Amino acid sequence: MQQISAKPSARSKLMDLAESAIIVKGFAATSIDELVAGAGITKSGFFYHFRDKSELARALLERHVSRDDEILGGIFGRARELHDDPLHAFLTGLKMLADLLADLPATYPGCLVAAICYQDQMFSREVRDLNARAMLAWRRRFRERLEEVAEVHPPRIKVDLDALADMLSAVVEGGIVVSKALKEPKVLAEQVLLYRDFIRLVFTRD
Repeated sequence: MQQISAKPSARSKLMDLAESAIIVKGFAATSIDELVAGAGITKSGFFYHFRDKSELARALLERHVSRDDEILGGIFGRARELHDDPLHAFLTGLKMLADLLADLPATYPGCLVAAICYQDQMFSREVRDLNARAMLAWRRRFRERLEEVAEVHPPRIKVDLDALADMLSAVVEGGIVVSKALKEPKVLAEQVLLYRDFIRLVFTRD
């Protein structure tokens, strides 16, 4: 029996519209009026779901972080199940991540975390702090993977594992920028694969 998917809620519609608008043109340029028009609700409907734009931004970021956790946890968790060796598992996870990014239908639109960083004065202290915690969550996730790798495969060069974990964030964000500027979707996946090659060189001695 075919399952009928439920229509997205007004809250979900507002969040989807807001996320797209913030990434494309910024938080300040995204108005409540355009969001309620796009969602087909009244302004009072907006304030039923969100106290103000700042609360909307917080909800968007929390959703973004949750999605990141689900996607990255799934990818690298699956890779770890496939390989006992932590280096091979991490390299496989990076390849799976690159494949996911390469399969996107168009140039990656952008990252909410980066959009908030670029316009941090537009957001409340609560949102800025949450954004910082999101970046630290990426660092911790990949630092843990790299620690496992380093225990089995000592690095060939002196390397700070926190910096190496942050490098993946930098590669992804930089890849998004270059990909958008050049209108070349493949750039983002290629950058992740180059990071993968670098990881292999750092931890492989033969």
